[in-house]
Amino acid sequence: MFWASYLLAVLAIILAWPVPILLSRAQWPARSPFTAMLLWQAIALAGGLSMIGAMLVYGLEPIGDNLIAGLRGLAGMVLFNAPTTALGFWHIFALSTAALLTVHLVFTLLLTYYKIQRQRRRHREMLALLASPSGQDAGTLVISHDSPVAYCLPGGARSVTVLSDGLMAALEPAELRAVLIHENAHLSQRHHLLLWAFAAWRQALPWLPTTRLAQESVNSLIEMLADDVALRTESKATLIKAIAIVASGSATEAGAGGVRPSSPTLALSGLEAASGGTGSDAVRTAASRVSRLLTPQPPLPSAIRSAVLAGSVLLLALPTALLVVPGLLG
Repeated sequence: MFWASYLLAVLAIILAWPVPILLSRAQWPARSPFTAMLLWQAIALAGGLSMIGAMLVYGLEPIGDNLIAGLRGLAGMVLFNAPTTALGFWHIFALSTAALLTVHLVFTLLLTYYKIQRQRRRHREMLALLASPSGQDAGTLVISHDSPVAYCLPGGARSVTVLSDGLMAALEPAELRAVLIHENAHLSQRHHLLLWAFAAWRQALPWLPTTRLAQESVNSLIEMLADDVALRTESKATLIKAIAIVASGSATEAGAGGVRPSSPTLALSGLEAASGGTGSDAVRTAASRVSRLLTPQPPLPSAIRSAVLAGSVLLLALPTALLVVPGLLG
């Protein structure tokens, strides 16, 4: 199993450093945000699986010809006090590190979820006191705030979109519709689940710079996906003006030292505790969205989209095959 552990380690390094950097600098994701989103998810999942798998396979190498046999041998040592003399120091270290990393990733994912839910619950309580229903939409609340503010608060059947009266005063009816469609797209497409996963990844591995790149890229991509939904019914000029007005509120808070999450659409929804984003992040995201609308590029050809999707599947299949196939064949 030595070669399997070696290949998994190489794959983990590639997915942890050069691949995310290259993808974050690429221009094509703006032409197909959904495809790029799937690729980011595949990179994160395959990278984590390769990282843990490399250490696990190396640690089990002395007690089994494949992962299944190695796990059986390890179970015998743990449950039935079988001799452990076959395992050297570095094998035990690798197994311990794999176990600790797995627990750390799962714990951070659950802890991030708990923090998000707690923040959302507190925010709902605050909205119950300070917000009033909008006369235009049953799922929209209005808060008294001079700056233009728009965000959505996920919560299943209790999901709401929150607007400031300053924003409503600044927008024309068509622009307001574009904002509402944009926010509702975030809710209907469950973008908060993606933000949760990538926020947890960054929290778990803050020393890995590419986790920040991944989170920022995903934040930008979900904004583009929501923009594309709004463009189905509203004009490009209307959406651009709406984005600029909403972003002006983020710029004002950034200049005043206010803290906002890197995804303005989920501001104060609980993700600010995990994302570490600021108002300047929101302004940069808005600038990239406006640039995309002002200088539209042709959609990514279907052949390239298919190739990227196939590559995403391959990324997930490769570490899985290196872990499982030798045991099935043996």
